[in-house]
Amino acid sequence: MKKLGSLQYAIIALTVITAVIHLALGLFLGEINPMFVLNGVGYLALVAALYFIPQLAGQRSLIRWVLMGYTALTIVLYFVLTPNIMSPVGLADKAVELILVILLWVDRKN
Repeated sequence: MKKLGSLQYAIIALTVITAVIHLALGLFLGEINPMFVLNGVGYLALVAALYFIPQLAGQRSLIRWVLMGYTALTIVLYFVLTPNIMSPVGLADKAVELILVILLWVDRKN
């Protein structure tokens, strides 16, 4: 397994941050919101597939693109589906996701 560098650790950290935000919103704010829960689980599954499942090492480039697209779709859907787009938590999470997309783009040649 390839040794991870600071860029990969930053990608992991940002992915876990956005996953935890989505899981917390989906599980702990009133009724369970399956869309948020599944989004959080999806982030965790993709980052695990990208860096921690050796059998998928040959597919890292594809997984990275899927994670980029997944993150971009999450950003777009926030602005389409969220009634209060000025939510501080929502906007902070979108900033995390935007940085995540940028770092995944930078890491695409690894």
